Amino acid sequence: MPRAADQNHHWMAVLAAVAGIGIFSLMDAYMKSASLVAGAYSAMLMRSLIALAVIGPIWWLGSRRWPTLKVVRLHVRRGIVGGLMALSFFYALVRLPLAEAIAISFIAPLVALYLAAILLGEKVQPKAIFGAVLSLAGVAIIIAGRVGRERMTESAILGLAALIFSALLYAWNLVLQREQALVAKPAEVAAFHSATVSIMLIIPAPLFFALPAMPVWGDITAAALLGLAGAMILSWAYARAEAQVLVPIEYSAFLWAVLFGWMFFREPVTGPTAAGALCIVIGCWAASRPQRQEPPEIAAV
Repeated sequence: MPRAADQNHHWMAVLAAVAGIGIFSLMDAYMKSASLVAGAYSAMLMRSLIALAVIGPIWWLGSRRWPTLKVVRLHVRRGIVGGLMALSFFYALVRLPLAEAIAISFIAPLVALYLAAILLGEKVQPKAIFGAVLSLAGVAIIIAGRVGRERMTESAILGLAALIFSALLYAWNLVLQREQALVAKPAEVAAFHSATVSIMLIIPAPLFFALPAMPVWGDITAAALLGLAGAMILSWAYARAEAQVLVPIEYSAFLWAVLFGWMFFREPVTGPTAAGALCIVIGCWAASRPQRQEPPEIAAV
């Protein structure tokens, strides 16, 4: 039945997006660990170079076809946006707890919903707006639970500023991700993203790069491989569902961040965190439900 097949297709894309976001959240945990020791810039440069060394040959041997100039421009544009986004995000991660950093960055999916309407011509459904707003309310509950508990240091303020900048870039990145997924396969997307970020970061290397110590290389390598896996899975998902369906699923990253923040850094999970997480889950579910199709009318004979 075509209608059942379409719904299965929809939920496969949603589940793939949840898995991809979980993999990216695990990568964030490894990158926070590496950045605390080596610095965000050096850790990210080495992560990008390792990822390129892995995915570059895989893409070329599997394709042996260079994309059109228009597609290359799209790859480069997303690589630059994604590189600046990630660098500012990992800078913030060094200064803020993992779960809270990801929570605050969740202004991005709301912005991305409207960017998708403007840049991609998608019609934003009411359920997508409801799901995004409900999930954002969950984030607000979590942040409110922290207000007054901790004094805002200069380091935390810099981290918050970097997060807001990263979140705005992330919104644009989500829309570009949908555009890429419609014109390129996952391996090509991952290869060009790694190459663009590597070139962008290697230019100021003489001024800022410091070779990470040997114990950190395990974390950086794990982050590189996880980043590739997450990027390819999300590219697959975004080729099969509209941005407005998958963007609110980004809020599930907070749930992963709570888990990995506790596992890696023993960051506590508070009552407001649990309440906010419940709102996030409900919001993701509401936004990702497939559009109900009315049965066709049967003309009277």
